[in-house]
Order: sequence, then structure tokens, then C-alpha cells
Amino acid sequence: MAKVKSNFINMVATLFVVTVGSGALLGLFNQLTAEAIATSQQKAQEEAIASVLPSFEKLGDSYKMLPKGDKDSLEVFPAFDANNKKVGNAVKTYTNNGFSGLIEIMVGFDDENKISGFQVLKHQETPGLGSKMQEWFTPKMKGIDPFKTNMTVSKDGGDIDAITAATISSRAFLDAIRRATKAVSNNTTSDGVSGASHQHKAKEGGNHE
Repeated sequence: MAKVKSNFINMVATLFVVTVGSGALLGLFNQLTAEAIATSQQKAQEEAIASVLPSFEKLGDSYKMLPKGDKDSLEVFPAFDANNKKVGNAVKTYTNNGFSGLIEIMVGFDDENKISGFQVLKHQETPGLGSKMQEWFTPKMKGIDPFKTNMTVSKDGGDIDAITAATISSRAFLDAIRRATKAVSNNTTSDGVSGASHQHKAKEGGNHE
């Protein structure tokens, strides 16, 4: 077999073939990975919805709801029993006021709009402090009527005790809960308490006064 002569044209041709082949493989890999990630995210969302709602048979079509005063809509997932009776709503909510920024939460409401549960989906809060949102607030939130409760931390005159040494994360968590509450309310002109966030520069774990 004749040896391919090494010259500029052959080098360019070889580089072109390698580049095209690599690009095709990378595109295929990205496509397969994207599908796997999307499937994983969908499964995680379905599990979160099931964990925060009362027992249900099926979910209806989700829809978007824009809470009054917000810029972004929230996704609402209505749930029904075997007789097609509505048993509650799950709301995918968020806040950008966490100590480290974005916090996403799935919140469940029963047929009386009381909180049936919640699942923290995403956060970057301080380990051992703000990261304790799930365990800290679970016993405080379940069964609570957010329309008859001042859903702010007690330090701000509200009815909810903040995570010890993590007031900023606690305020942010409740901000997300209030946003979800407005999304399931029939009266979106008011949520009963101020939706204003409290901006504090104190270090998480330090003095939040």
C-alpha cells in the first residue's frame, strides 16, 4: 500500500475529516445526554409533585399563573382523585433572595389551600445553615393555612420561626412560599402579607439584625 504523501493539502484534509468526525460524535453525545437529562429531570419533578400532594389518581394539564407583582409565571399542577375530584395543586415556585441566590421549591396545597407539603428542588445555601430548609420547615409548614398565617419570620413580626443563624435563607424560603400561595389564590390582588423581601448583608451564620 502506497504511503500517503505528507504535504499541506493532505494535512488539511486529514484535519478536516477529524474535525467533522469529532463534531458529529460530540453532537450525537450531546443529543443522547440531553435526552437522558430531560428524562431524569421529568422523573424528579413527578416524584416531587407526588411527595407534596395528598394522595391523588392523576394530574391534570399544568398551567402558568402570574402572581400579582411578579415578573415570572409559576407552573401549577392540578391533581384529581379517581372520581375526577380535585384534591389539590402543586406549584413550582422560586425566590432569588437566598443567601446564595436562587432557591426553587415545589409546594403542595390541598383542596382547602392548606399546605400539604413541600420539596426543596434547588439551592446553594450554606451547608448546615440555610441548607436545613427542608428539615427545619417541614413540621412548621405541613397543614398550615397560609391565608390565615403571617408567612414571615418571627423576627419580622411574622408567625414562622427562622432557621437558627440563617435568617436570610428563611426569609427567602418564605418569600417563595408566599409566591406559590398567590398562584393558587382566587384573589391575586393581595396575599395578606407584604411580599417585599428583606435585604440584609450580614454573613449567613452571623448577626442578622
